[in-house]
Amino acid sequence: MGVTIRATVRLVAAALALFAAGAEAQSPAAKPIRFVVPFGPGGGIDVLARSLSQKMSERGRLAMVDNRPGASGIVGVELVMKAPADGFTLLVADSGHFAINPNIHPKLPYDPLRDFAPVVEAANTHLFLTVGAAFSGSSVGEFVAMSKSRPDGLLYGSSGNGSPHHLAMEMLRVTSGANLVHVPYKGVAQAVPALLAGDVVALFAGASSTLAHVKAGKLRMLAVVSEKRAGFLPNIPTVAESGYPACVVGNTIGILAPKATPAEMVRELNSALTQVLRLPEMTSRLAELGLDIAAGTPEQFGLSIRLQLEKYAKLVKMSGAKVD
Repeated sequence: MGVTIRATVRLVAAALALFAAGAEAQSPAAKPIRFVVPFGPGGGIDVLARSLSQKMSERGRLAMVDNRPGASGIVGVELVMKAPADGFTLLVADSGHFAINPNIHPKLPYDPLRDFAPVVEAANTHLFLTVGAAFSGSSVGEFVAMSKSRPDGLLYGSSGNGSPHHLAMEMLRVTSGANLVHVPYKGVAQAVPALLAGDVVALFAGASSTLAHVKAGKLRMLAVVSEKRAGFLPNIPTVAESGYPACVVGNTIGILAPKATPAEMVRELNSALTQVLRLPEMTSRLAELGLDIAAGTPEQFGLSIRLQLEKYAKLVKMSGAKVD
């Protein structure tokens, strides 16, 4: 009898141990990854994050998007910097956050190299000089000429102080002598409606934010600020082709984790994310929005951040761009 009871107790204990182990193994998958987007909904970063979230969830790895706009994206970046380094809170950011802000904010509360672990350089995006109905011209030269003809200049919008959208226009201002006045918004999703309403005359933005309005005839693209024309919009000239060869600005979207995230966890995240980014339906969807998939290693993204920090240091100095 005693032997039977002891055997039963051992079996129950073993079963409980197996149940606990199983529950512990399943709990990480049950907890969603939170992609923190330091802008409001809309725009290339948000579209990429939501596409990743959807595809990862479909493949059994729950994920969600958490929009945290404010202070040129610093609010969202700080949130991730201070989050537990457990792989469940990730930052989806662009060059503005990890390459431009460090060169333009004198008291930035974070350092992209010190405070974050690069996970994957997800995509590269093109920025287009886009104008509203208030501008009747069809070229960058006419845009510059109109700005010079107005004593108060032309108002332009951006996704925030120190963003790639802001710096691209400041580069155009310096290289062309245009008379432009900056109106920062909390994100492209707020700047585009302002352009449609005529509150600003122009802005630099990705195709994901403006192409539908362009096709509807409500907005027009004058030029792209990248080194080469965008393959999906080959008829749009570069700003350099339009007469301002020094005006070239790129923009990268990448995913970062808190610095203390274990290296093995970073590699696992990179593997999961690159698999999703390389799905044919994901590549084609993002290509339609003007995003070119990168999907490299953490080390490649880390090198990219270092190179962009150096590049934007020169661009910021050349343009004289400052936070307002």
